[in-house]
Amino acid sequence: MASKAGNVTVIDRMQQQIAAWEAAADPRAVFLDCYRCMTENVLAAIDGGEFNDAAWVSDLLGRFAEYYFTALDEYDADAGATPAVWRLAHDQALHHHTAVLQKMLLGINAHINYDLVFALSDLLAPEWEQLTPTLREARFADHCHVNAIIGRTIDTVQDDVIDRYSPLMVLVDKLLGPLDELIASRLIADWRDDVWKQAVRYLEMTSSDERDELRREVEAATLHKAGFILLR
Repeated sequence: MASKAGNVTVIDRMQQQIAAWEAAADPRAVFLDCYRCMTENVLAAIDGGEFNDAAWVSDLLGRFAEYYFTALDEYDADAGATPAVWRLAHDQALHHHTAVLQKMLLGINAHINYDLVFALSDLLAPEWEQLTPTLREARFADHCHVNAIIGRTIDTVQDDVIDRYSPLMVLVDKLLGPLDELIASRLIADWRDDVWKQAVRYLEMTSSDERDELRREVEAATLHKAGFILLR
């Protein structure tokens, strides 16, 4: 089980990796800096009593981060062994022709639309059959409340992260006003709603063949979204 202390360790690892990447001018820092900001704000919301079950959300936060760092370690050790969604995200992040916003969105896409399906399944599996409909709704409500935290974090990410890595985005942000933040918030909320449905489907499958097929389906859908991000 992840603890608050464990999540602080996750933040420390994020900060250390960001510092190392920035020192090496590695553009993968842009997504991780965004992810760090979001994670810190969810932790603050946990401390502020915003969730039905703070311990469960904390555990999910830690498990979710494990998926990111596992994929990163795999990519650095053997890119070919990395899930295709993360191999694409890392490859494109290192490509100088890929825009900063695209690099960030590719990371968000891989982490939410692929990793979160299975992180949620991991946390829900041991208890799913015993959860009453009311408790399942409470879990879903906590999942959805993260959308609100993401929504109120996007502007900070724009100002403190994206604009620092891509000064041109300052002009875009001023031209669009709050519109770009609203679009991003709505997009991520829609993604996360679908993620919950896929996680429940995965949980309720009874055979490993069905689960393997759904994993391939989730990966294919995530790669399809990545194609739109890359304007392909």
